[in-house]
Amino acid sequence: MINDQIKDFYNRHITLFNLLFLLVFIYLFLFSLELMGSSLKLFGKGLAKNLIETTTNPLVGLFIGILATSIIQSSSSTTSIVVGLVAGGALNIANAIPIIMGANIRTSVTNTLVSLTHARRSIEFERALSAAIVHDFFNVLAVAILFPLQYFTNFLGVTATFMGEKFQNIGGLKFLSPVKALTRPLVDVMINLLGRHPWILLIMSLGFLLLALSRMVKCLKVLVVQKAEVWFDRYIFKTAIRAFLLGMVLTSIVQSSSIITSLAVPMAGAGLLTLAQIFPYTLGSNIGTTVTAILAALVTGNLAAIIVAFSHLLFNIMGIALWWPFRYIPITMAKKFAHFSIKKKYIPVFYIIIVFFVIPFLFIYLFR
Repeated sequence: MINDQIKDFYNRHITLFNLLFLLVFIYLFLFSLELMGSSLKLFGKGLAKNLIETTTNPLVGLFIGILATSIIQSSSSTTSIVVGLVAGGALNIANAIPIIMGANIRTSVTNTLVSLTHARRSIEFERALSAAIVHDFFNVLAVAILFPLQYFTNFLGVTATFMGEKFQNIGGLKFLSPVKALTRPLVDVMINLLGRHPWILLIMSLGFLLLALSRMVKCLKVLVVQKAEVWFDRYIFKTAIRAFLLGMVLTSIVQSSSIITSLAVPMAGAGLLTLAQIFPYTLGSNIGTTVTAILAALVTGNLAAIIVAFSHLLFNIMGIALWWPFRYIPITMAKKFAHFSIKKKYIPVFYIIIVFFVIPFLFIYLFR
């Protein structure tokens, strides 16, 4: 009798319960990403710093940016290291800017890993993978055009220097990411309990990630049945500009483009969002991720650090200006790649390993 009453109460308030469950599993998802980032930093933050310090030319710097960020799974950390080395005189601006470009390319690895949790369900997997990979294709296309221009003209350095001189003495702000404030204490407790063993922490983070994503997708499916997709279409992602601004603001607040764009992947897999809606959202996140570095550089007052931070912003703005009118190109590339990967689901794994680790390592080894 009591069980029947509980079931009846649950069925009458199923949307509310699923919203609550969704919030719980979103927290677990964010916690797993923070724990994963901490474990990977234990693996390779020192290695990433050593790589960056030994940059010999802009072309090698581009691949060092990709590899270093792949190792520590944080473009913000790579940018911070670069800004610190430039401020300390260990790295010049001409070599620093390509590293920032390379870090930008790598920002979608986390998204791709998240999409792999949908691999058992082909339709969901195709939607999730295309949402994850579209950011990669945009960044690669942007670098393909802007890197040669930067290499031969240093237009980003010149423009960023002009902006840096104007803003050098304006000061900046330091603020705490709300996601870090919520998840960092629990991550620190986990590290203290288990010790600084990156392999153990990484395996645990992957377990939490899989659990959170599987439950998130189930909750989202119920909400889709309850017409939540209408709410997304009418309000949050109604226009491309609104989606762009949402991605920019959320990333500025959370200070992690990987977290913000990864949140959209299970929503795409569940059918809440389309690739056309997610694309401007990821571009906004590209802009938002530059805010932290700019504010931090302004606090230091160091002109070189400010120039590097502004060059990151300018690179993203220029990339958007170039490819927004031709957005169908990266969107189509993402759809084709995802559709091809349905038949051979190991392809995304090989893609991550080869593009973000093997190719950069070989290039750095051969041309350094």
